[in-house]
Amino acid sequence: MKEESRIIHEGRRPEENFGIVNPPVYHASTVLFPTVEAMRNVKTARVGYGRYGTPGTEGFAHAMAALEGADRCTLTPSGLSAITTAMLSFLKSGDHVLMVDTTYEPCRAFCDSLLSDFGVETTYYDPLIGADIADLMRPNTRIVYTESPGSLTFEVQDIPAISKAAKEYKDATQDVVVMIDNTWASPYFFKPFAHGVDVSIQAVTKYVGGHADVMMGTVTCTEKYWKQLHRMRSILGVSVGPDDVYLAQRGLRTLAVRLRQHEKSAMVIAKWLQDQPDIKRVLYPALPDDPGHELWKRDFTGACGLFGIVMEQGTDRQIAAMLDPMKLFGMGYSWGGFESLLIHAPLKTGRTATKWEPGGTFFRIHVGLEDPADLIEDLAAALERYRAAKD
Repeated sequence: MKEESRIIHEGRRPEENFGIVNPPVYHASTVLFPTVEAMRNVKTARVGYGRYGTPGTEGFAHAMAALEGADRCTLTPSGLSAITTAMLSFLKSGDHVLMVDTTYEPCRAFCDSLLSDFGVETTYYDPLIGADIADLMRPNTRIVYTESPGSLTFEVQDIPAISKAAKEYKDATQDVVVMIDNTWASPYFFKPFAHGVDVSIQAVTKYVGGHADVMMGTVTCTEKYWKQLHRMRSILGVSVGPDDVYLAQRGLRTLAVRLRQHEKSAMVIAKWLQDQPDIKRVLYPALPDDPGHELWKRDFTGACGLFGIVMEQGTDRQIAAMLDPMKLFGMGYSWGGFESLLIHAPLKTGRTATKWEPGGTFFRIHVGLEDPADLIEDLAAALERYRAAKD
């Protein structure tokens, strides 16, 4: 089947549910067993206890694994919990992590606090390092963590080159696991396992959910690493609610059409912004003049609605004058929903392996599903306010 058809049909079993199109919502903790023998074989049961999931959980996990090109998937209550569960599955005291310098800020905090406290060392690396990642690897390197494009600044990584270098590292005393945060592209625009990744993480909160009303994460992996991931998920007691699973499944079915519209509208907005005198840079890999465009074109099948813009240096007064009265663009920390967002996004913690200086005031924009002409009208008025508020 084509990808659009798979998004509609993966993980559904209407023949098991009286022909009902959507998997039913099971609210469950206790699951009853008909015999002593059946209860003793709980580990082989399809459903054994509510914390481990229900048929609805199973269906959504199957769909996410299939769409990313993985063998297995587990669900977590948030994108951050997907990151922490995945990393803890493979780390012990004395291990070493190579972490992309553009990582999601809470991921950096996790490495610098909990992992450090547990005796795991993290080295941050330039996102554009490519195959030269091999120069940073050590015998105790356990994880190479990627995020492409990078948080806030949208650098595109050479994932195949990094994956190849990790797998060919000859001094490793254990398997080096290549992970990616695939939230920006979703399984529709990037297939991580086809590019050498071992474990993929997503914040379902964003595009898969798509309606700004659910918190969830997924971790997908090859069969080789499932046992370790499942073990850690069980030890940590990670679980998701059935209603959230239902919302995520509902969002998944329209992922393809929504993302194509996000992409179409984002390109219109990005090109319009490039022509505005206040805008110094637009950071969007789908633009032909973006530094990461060639890698994006090679590895991705599309671009979402999230990108960055650098404006002429402004004051707090200008930022407030620009953002506070906006009619269609909201201010919020998430993205990936149907609504458009625009926030001032300074790099609070900075970088440790690379230096990124925007050369102006930086904003992150999420182009939603509104009419692009209306969004441009809102942005044009905002830019005019920005100019007028200049000291």
